[in-house]
Amino acid sequence: MGIDSTREGVEMVNDWFERAQRVIPGGVNSPVRSFRSVGGTPVFVKRGEGSRIFTEDGRELIDCCQSWGALLFGHAHPVIVEAVQEALAQGTSFGVATAREVEFAEMLCCLIPGMEQVRAVNSGTEAVMTAIRLARGATGRNLILKFDGCYHGHSDAMLVKAGSGLLSGAERSSAGVPAATAADTMVVPYNDLAAGEAVLQDRGDQMAAIIVEPVAANMGLVPPQPGFLAGLRSLADQHGCLLIFDEVITGFRFGPTTYGNLCGVEPDLTCLGKIIGGGLPLAAVGGRRAVMELLAPCGPVYQAGTLSGNPLAVSAGLAMLRLLADASVYAQLDARGAQLASALQGAPFCLQRMGGAFTPFFAGVAPQNLADVKASNTARYARLFQHALAQGVYLPPSPFETAFLSAAHSEDDIARIADTLKDCIGIAKQQPS
Repeated sequence: MGIDSTREGVEMVNDWFERAQRVIPGGVNSPVRSFRSVGGTPVFVKRGEGSRIFTEDGRELIDCCQSWGALLFGHAHPVIVEAVQEALAQGTSFGVATAREVEFAEMLCCLIPGMEQVRAVNSGTEAVMTAIRLARGATGRNLILKFDGCYHGHSDAMLVKAGSGLLSGAERSSAGVPAATAADTMVVPYNDLAAGEAVLQDRGDQMAAIIVEPVAANMGLVPPQPGFLAGLRSLADQHGCLLIFDEVITGFRFGPTTYGNLCGVEPDLTCLGKIIGGGLPLAAVGGRRAVMELLAPCGPVYQAGTLSGNPLAVSAGLAMLRLLADASVYAQLDARGAQLASALQGAPFCLQRMGGAFTPFFAGVAPQNLADVKASNTARYARLFQHALAQGVYLPPSPFETAFLSAAHSEDDIARIADTLKDCIGIAKQQPS
């Protein structure tokens, strides 16, 4: 299962990457795929099956990325594949309403109490962009409060002290974002309710929305502290702004609903993606009818998309949500995550875990915010990543991303991952930091 170390395999990988760099900026269509924060040449995947990915140069890897958390049931689940094939035979895109879109929206509203209406879009970035515009339209205000290290897609307003690939590239924002746009986004540390309260005390009458990842997962996995999310709900109510939960990662990750419902804090708007698409490009924004009906054609807030509610994506999403009728998958994921954590007790890194999501931080204590995360030893993570890859385990190629297990990961897979990471530990410790 380990890396193919033959000269032919190495040359094949280098050839694909050289060709890619000639026609794609950096050779990748998303920066976190570039391996810049861990070194080496990016993996080129040929196919996936269950817990495994198979590369163009013949390697078989246990995948702990699972399309950045989108594949709750692993690669190429037969029920999802069959649903997409059936839809494909009927047409790829119509730009016209379909019954599947209605069924998809009905199912989301059923699974998420308090969500009365949903608008389907194509990506998490679109979902957040729409939610921000809705909040501004609903309140007549411009300011947004977000949290340092939380990533909410690449729309201009959200590329201010963002997480995910921006952290890996040692960037805190992005060129091309107008200063006037950035000025409307206020940023405070994650898990720091007092800091958020201070901003709202000063500028609450100008605040359209508070947006947060209820469980931060784009600076590695950082859970909310007790009372943090409930406190944000209270602040939003007090100052008349909307509370937006970005659940592109957390939605349906820890239970057959949103994290907001699981923790008992109801936002005004919820952004969803990844899992709800079953591996295809599909996302959504949803919430109370009074807010959602501000969207065109009912109201003055405009949003549109030719491929929104695409029949292939919606079919995959419906198949995924129907699989969740058997909620035992979450107990299984938690058991697999607990197995991994138990096997790694005593490791020189802090394994932050919730269910089947985890991040190994080379830090003395569990991080609570971005400052804690950035104090971790990223060079050690890079060595951990490279040695794991050589042994047939694919971790996220960044110390600031979250790893994910799927229902397809077996107990033997977890034992293999644990043994590999324990083996990597010695190598990481022996080399200078």
